[in-house]
Amino acid sequence: MVQSLPEIKLNYDPKGDVLYCSFGEPREAISIESEEEGKFFRVDPETNEVVGITVVDFSKRFAAHPGNAITLPIQQKLGEALNP
Repeated sequence: MVQSLPEIKLNYDPKGDVLYCSFGEPREAISIESEEEGKFFRVDPETNEVVGITVVDFSKRFAAHPGNAITLPIQQKLGEALNP
């Protein structure tokens, strides 16, 4: 059986240089900063599911790595995100 993944929605705020990434429909969540400053996991407080990621200074980060991907580790549960 193949598990379907939620739709990924991206929204970029050029004025604030912030990339918002939601897994499925955006919903109420808490923000937890990752080990790397300026990257935040959006977590559903009831299920501990990672429901999105916010990247501050996105264009500056991307410009520092032209032609390469920016790595954002994604785990489905908060415990996995904080304790890999």
